[in-house]
Amino acid sequence: MIGGSFIGLEVAASLRARNFDVHVVAPEKIPLGRVLGDHLGSFIRALHEEHGVVFHLGHTPQRIERDAVVLDDGSRLEADLVVIGVGVRPRLELAEQAGLAIDKGIAVNEYLEASVPRIFAAGDIARWPDPHSGGRIRVEHWVVAQRQGQTAARNILGARERFDQVPFFWSAHYDVSINYVGHAEQWDRVDVDGDAANRDVAVRFTREGKLLALATLFRDEESLRGEIEMERG
Repeated sequence: MIGGSFIGLEVAASLRARNFDVHVVAPEKIPLGRVLGDHLGSFIRALHEEHGVVFHLGHTPQRIERDAVVLDDGSRLEADLVVIGVGVRPRLELAEQAGLAIDKGIAVNEYLEASVPRIFAAGDIARWPDPHSGGRIRVEHWVVAQRQGQTAARNILGARERFDQVPFFWSAHYDVSINYVGHAEQWDRVDVDGDAANRDVAVRFTREGKLLALATLFRDEESLRGEIEMERG
């Protein structure tokens, strides 16, 4: 597996459930640490290692051969199957040709309308002003795409409805599901309540005292309370 992303590690878990030997190659030192922080990221690594996954962190593939992956340090990993999970880039050629404003996606306003009137964008390609984090964000998850599609459709029909819902997603790894509410690309404080190793934890990501995101294990009610807190600002 090349890439320690959510999809990459979910695929790794699925392959281990089928008794495949799995190696994960990723440049970061802590899997998913950029999104989930060190506490949950370290737990995710330990969880996968308990299930037999071997990590090669701090490394990138130099080349892929017919039966192996060669890393940047010269080490060679024999492989019958290589899966790449390193994220995606929106295909923006059509939007650029149409003269739409681009900002790591199609830039839209709070109504999901692009810079050219009567053109709307929703889902993975749309980068919108998030009132909760205070920044422009783009979220790659089907729930956000579904909700934005509904809002965009109503606005095409003239509703002028703001998209201000708090984004959320979940990620399943073996018998553990991570619930994540909000959006935090940068934070100045992380508060950990509980211990991920005990399958009971809530991690709050804040900036200047404002809750930006909440990640939990087996604390669904707390996730819902966090979502309400973010909705209220």
